[in-house]
Parts: sequence; structure tokens; C-alpha cells
Amino acid sequence: MLSDCILIVFISICTALLGEGLTWVLVYRTEKYQKLKAEVEKQSKKLEKQKEAGETTDRNVKKKLERQEERLKNNSRDLSLVKMKSMFAIGFAFTALLSMFNTIFDGRVVATLPFTPISLIQGISHRNLPGDDFTHCSFIFLYILCTMSIRQNIQKMLGLAPSRAASKQGAGFFTPPSQLTK
Repeated sequence: MLSDCILIVFISICTALLGEGLTWVLVYRTEKYQKLKAEVEKQSKKLEKQKEAGETTDRNVKKKLERQEERLKNNSRDLSLVKMKSMFAIGFAFTALLSMFNTIFDGRVVATLPFTPISLIQGISHRNLPGDDFTHCSFIFLYILCTMSIRQNIQKMLGLAPSRAASKQGAGFFTPPSQLTK
């Protein structure tokens, strides 16, 4: 069981590196992405400084601030659209790899959990395993947990994670449009 766990962690690291490599080839090294990222960084810092300076009651200052926020949201949305093409390639590659690894580890208990998962998660944690011991863990559950934790750390190590200033603004492709106030 320990060798299976170590193998799954290794597989997770390799697939995360593969995913980031594909993303770098398809997105991060392109001029369009670099330009949009620099623009979002600049606008985020500028907007943050203006917000920290304090709110004023002047209508012109508020309108200017709203325009800058709108530009930042548009650039963030464009940045998300640029990243989207790599998401399809990574999704295809990961689906193929996941199906291959699922057949290899099908019906094998790869770990024993120190708890019984809630019923909502038992379907994933005990997937394709014989018996009713829900503390037994399947490949897919351990792989998902490892990948979720490892991929973000790899992005930070490689310097590919979004900056805190851009993340703090929270504007992206799937961000709902802001409510207009009167």
C-alpha cells in the first residue's frame, strides 16, 4: 500500500509538471499573455494605491476609479481567455492519463484513511473498491487530493501563479458582472 501511495504522489507531481509545461508552451511564453499580464499587474497596483489613498466624494474621481476598475476587469477577462486554449489541451491530456491510471489501479486499495468520509465523498474515496469498509481509499481520491495540493505549489515554485494584487481584484472570465449602482 505504501508503494502505491508513493507512486500516486509521483504520478501527481509528473502530471502537474506536464500540465504546467503545456501551459507554458501554449500560453505563458506568448507575447500576448506577457503584455496582458503586465497590464493587469500595473492596473491592479495603481487601483490599489488609489483605493488606499482614501475615498473622496468628488464625482470625477469616483468615475475615474470606476473606469479603471472596468479596464482591469476587461484585461483580466482577456487574460483568462488566453489561458483557455491551454485548458482544453491539458483537459484532454489529463483525461487520457486518468483513464489509463484508473485501469492500472482499478479495484486496488491504495491507502487506508484514518476516518470514514462523509457520504457525499464516499463515492469518490471508495470508487471501484470491493467491500463496505469506507476507510479504504481508491486511486482517484488520493490522486485528486495530491494534484490539488501539488499543482499550486509547483505554480508558485515556477513563478506561474497569479500575483496577489491581481488575485485580490478577483476579476476573471467567470466573475459575474458588477451591479450598477445609481
